[in-house]
Amino acid sequence: MVAAMWLVIGVLVLFSAGYLGYSRYLAQFVELDEDRETPAHKYEDGQEYVPAKKPVLLGHHYSSIAGGAPIVGPITAGVVWGWVPAILWIAIGNPLMGATHDFVSLSASLRHEGKSIGYIIGEYVGERGKNMLLWFAFLTIVLVVAVFALVVAIVFNAYPEAATASLIYIGLAVLFGVYLYQLNLSFIPGTIAFVAAMFVGVYVGTLFPVALFEPAARAPAETFVLLGSGGSWLPGAGSLGANTAAWVPVILVYGALASALPVWVLLQPRDYLSSFLLYSGVGGALLAIIVGTIGGALGIGAITPSQPLVTQLEPFYGFIGRSGAPLFPLLFITIACGTISGFHSLVSSGTTSKQLDKETDARAIGYGGMLGEGLLATVALITVALVAPEVGGGIGLALPTFASGGAIVLTSFGIPTSFGGPFMALVLVSFLLTSTDTAVRLGRYMMEEIVGTPESSVESFAADRYGNAVVQALPAYVLITSGSWLTLWQLFGSANQLLAALALLTATVWLANWSDSKQLISTGGPMVVMVTITSLALLWLALHDNIYAKFLNDAWMADAGAFAMLSAVVQIVLAFTLLYLGLSLVKIGYDNIQDARRDTGGAVATDGGQADD
Repeated sequence: MVAAMWLVIGVLVLFSAGYLGYSRYLAQFVELDEDRETPAHKYEDGQEYVPAKKPVLLGHHYSSIAGGAPIVGPITAGVVWGWVPAILWIAIGNPLMGATHDFVSLSASLRHEGKSIGYIIGEYVGERGKNMLLWFAFLTIVLVVAVFALVVAIVFNAYPEAATASLIYIGLAVLFGVYLYQLNLSFIPGTIAFVAAMFVGVYVGTLFPVALFEPAARAPAETFVLLGSGGSWLPGAGSLGANTAAWVPVILVYGALASALPVWVLLQPRDYLSSFLLYSGVGGALLAIIVGTIGGALGIGAITPSQPLVTQLEPFYGFIGRSGAPLFPLLFITIACGTISGFHSLVSSGTTSKQLDKETDARAIGYGGMLGEGLLATVALITVALVAPEVGGGIGLALPTFASGGAIVLTSFGIPTSFGGPFMALVLVSFLLTSTDTAVRLGRYMMEEIVGTPESSVESFAADRYGNAVVQALPAYVLITSGSWLTLWQLFGSANQLLAALALLTATVWLANWSDSKQLISTGGPMVVMVTITSLALLWLALHDNIYAKFLNDAWMADAGAFAMLSAVVQIVLAFTLLYLGLSLVKIGYDNIQDARRDTGGAVATDGGQADD
């Protein structure tokens, strides 16, 4: 057993070295200039292009990227393969690959008028490459919606208190939006009042937990069950349980409606309120681990946790993990956002680049923001390591350990587990709900760019804010109902990290066209690693986990229902489609890089912008 404090200290040391050393080099490499005009100033319009102070933009960016994935991935990987390979991939991969990816995505967008990664790749390789990247990103978004809706349902089943607290939290966010934007009332008093009300909502949740059908065994006896003890007829109820299966469509409908609302109604006030959950949950947990370990060692009762903060999970369960899955390549795509995430390139180039006040702010926001997500992943891994759930319980047992393990950590501050557990569950759910409806919104933006001006009723429906939500929610629901959690999560991780590889490809193409003196190892190296890992993972998931383990398995075919079979088919089609799109884009990008390096006579923009043709 190892004290959890040493895991925190080890990660902090490596992250600090990465920020103080490697990020400084990268900032010089892309020639960030404090005096160069940023897109936020050049195109300031009061809506999208708005300069923001570095601390404010860092908080917004962090809230946008720190969804539920850096919590879910490390927990899943730690339970299957042990905490040592998981912590090593986070501690080493994050500063070398993930933070580099976020930083160069943001920097490339800065030099292209705050445009998206899809726009940038299109500038160098043409419209076909741009559309392929947009389609790839859209399919990834569908997977994001599926896995996050499922995880929220699992947590609501395990912690009905969090379901009540989440309903209160969403209601408070809407009221806060009205308070700020319609009534134009004072900001600071409103912040104090609504943040306090949010924490009161957690307490109310402990008094009035709510479930749709009979919840998990750990749920409080006083849980209000709204629809009785049935629900076996629901799609996915056999593998997920009736209560979890019932919450899934509710969450998908929420994501669809929330994505269609004006941003001031829910998105902006909710993101602001969730930042306080983020700081208190993640920062508090990290501090509590250190304080509790020291307090326990010194015998200081006031800061001694309810149990020793040491790892109960095995360090390593072998190359073939407890679920029968090989460590390579599946560990690396299971811990998706904790180490590297393509979704971040959409945020960095979609909104953050339009708000940078100074170019030099990109280092703290792009590189530093990703390190912050790595700390969240570390906290998640520690919580599961403290509780060590049995893998036989599946993800329905493993995921809620973020709440139960986090509750143990918070006892270092004298917070009872009866409050700490629901609070940490709300922290997890708030990230997931944010990611879910933000993903649906981003998916609509991508489809609008793909369609352009609609020329048919089908195109109009696909680009419509409500029609597009249906386009995303229906395949997401089909994927969820299979009950194959690990396969679904790893399909998402593969797509997300292959998207990261494509963002790194875009940055490499930009650098190659910028100047033939620019080295391409910092972006090209991680790109090659991630293309290799994700391609092998997609092949494994399609050929082994679906075709071999399902359709060529007589026992599975005898028991599988229509939804399970349809879900497996969708997963196979998605895996091969993503693989084709990804490898095609890599080939197109590689050809462009080769042409750029051979064309020594081509004109190149001196400020790192688009090369002249």
